[in-house]
Amino acid sequence: MSLKEKLLEDLKSAMKSKDKETMSVIRLVKGALQLEEISKKRELTDDEVIGIISKQIKQRKDANIEFEKGNRQDLVDKNNSEISILNRYMPEQLDSSEVEKIIDEKIKELGVTTQKEMGKLMGSLTPILKGKTDMSMVSAIVKEKLS
Repeated sequence: MSLKEKLLEDLKSAMKSKDKETMSVIRLVKGALQLEEISKKRELTDDEVIGIISKQIKQRKDANIEFEKGNRQDLVDKNNSEISILNRYMPEQLDSSEVEKIIDEKIKELGVTTQKEMGKLMGSLTPILKGKTDMSMVSAIVKEKLS
């Protein structure tokens, strides 16, 4: 079963159980998936679906920063709840030690030593780590290791 099919199945069960929050979150993701499929004129792969879901998570995390500045704990809580729903569809997240190990291996493999070569390193890390960890964290670790 593809990830998209799983989302649609979960939408049906959320409708049956009248779980409005899950329904609303999955409908937003479904809309984003449909827009992407229309623009690409084909069905999305599971990796592309994961990419869209991770964008949705990132948008909510970014919004939380602004909501916290505005003392809107109610909106922060709502976003955190939506993030936990979205995380059900993400692959298992790697912890920072696993990420560092992968980065170290790629640095050795590519022989990267300076920050000028960071793009080359990030280009090889992105397909491996995208969706499995926060890429801004990866970027920060890479900068630290190359400085």
